[in-house]
Amino acid sequence: MELRRLIVNGDDFGISREVNDAVVLGYRCGVLTSTSLMASGEAFDHAVALAKENPGLAVGLHVTCANGRPVLPPETIPHVVEKDGNFLDDPGLAGLRYFFRPGARKEIFREIGAQFEKFARSGLKFSHVDGHCHIQVHPVILEGIIQSAEAYGIRRIRVPADSFFLALPFLPSPVKAAGYALVFKLLTRRMKRVLGKRGFIFPRTVYGNLLTGKMSLEYVLSLLDRLPNGTSEFYLHPALPGRSVEKVDAQRLQRFKEFSILIQPEVRSKMARLGVSLSTYSDLEKDL
Repeated sequence: MELRRLIVNGDDFGISREVNDAVVLGYRCGVLTSTSLMASGEAFDHAVALAKENPGLAVGLHVTCANGRPVLPPETIPHVVEKDGNFLDDPGLAGLRYFFRPGARKEIFREIGAQFEKFARSGLKFSHVDGHCHIQVHPVILEGIIQSAEAYGIRRIRVPADSFFLALPFLPSPVKAAGYALVFKLLTRRMKRVLGKRGFIFPRTVYGNLLTGKMSLEYVLSLLDRLPNGTSEFYLHPALPGRSVEKVDAQRLQRFKEFSILIQPEVRSKMARLGVSLSTYSDLEKDL
């Protein structure tokens, strides 16, 4: 009987100390096995130090090309950043810019390479590569990631091909989500084809895209009942509340809720009962 393995990933490692601390606590005290590090995150150095203190935590690169800031000086990549030096917040608009502007395409390839280089200089070992706001599904960004990944000998990339039907009972706006799911189905189908031809590997199923920012304990528990054989992944965006209680908003509360999911005894006990083993991207070779 084939084993069912589960990667539990915390995204946005390095974006803030609150996220960094939640990731490490989720690893030490919960079911989190893996995290994705933002090379341009304000708390990058703090994240690297924590990762080195917890060598069993798998760390991948969270490529950022939208809704964040670059690693390169903004003045060297004027076609991809705004006047404030940051990327466009909207990944869809950013994707259009990268697709239709040759100058932007050249600059974003350089930026992606710089993010890989910064991660490599940290001394951490690449577990995998994925993208902030799922930007890795974009054909231009995917090619830039593939080129850099090949240069660094990395073969593991997240393909965010979520299940619409498993998410359906938990979606606040199913009709709106259906269109989004269709677009991602087409993009991830192409992504799998391209990655397969270039010798990359990825989890069979990935959960978290359709309910990004809305993950709940009920949804996670329902996924455990339906995991296929082989290696799957679900990812969350955990964070601790921080010291400024008066600044806690809905997004911070949701991030704390997702951290709480990671340390719920019910999650670990159900995994044990179902025979689901905690895993990392390094186990993907076992599915070949």
